[in-house]
Amino acid sequence: VQLQASGGGLVQPGGSLRLSCAASGRTFSYSDMGWFRQTPGKEREFVAAISWSGGRTYYADSVKGRFTISRDNAKNTVYLQMNSLKREDTAVYYCAARAGGSSYYKQSDYNYWGQGTQVTVSS
Repeated sequence: VQLQASGGGLVQPGGSLRLSCAASGRTFSYSDMGWFRQTPGKEREFVAAISWSGGRTYYADSVKGRFTISRDNAKNTVYLQMNSLKREDTAVYYCAARAGGSSYYKQSDYNYWGQGTQVTVSS
């Protein structure tokens, strides 16, 4: 699976962005997908994940109620709708895919990674 993230940019606090992650490969429909983010000097952290069917979603406490992860298997794309953005959401956002594992929250369970897209929340 090859992943291409897009949709990042500069947005004011309180604004919204939608990230997309386009996947190539026949196994996308059977892959759980996740979004992680990283800021300079910090470890990459879990943001959200969605099961291969879309039936289960998981969120970090810091984004719960503001971010929504979804997927369209017909388009081989996963989305991250980000609302009510805060300055602390500023980071490089990465999408990732996994075939299975013990935890949706662990980056080590993800086999494939996109290149990252920068999100900057600033006035």
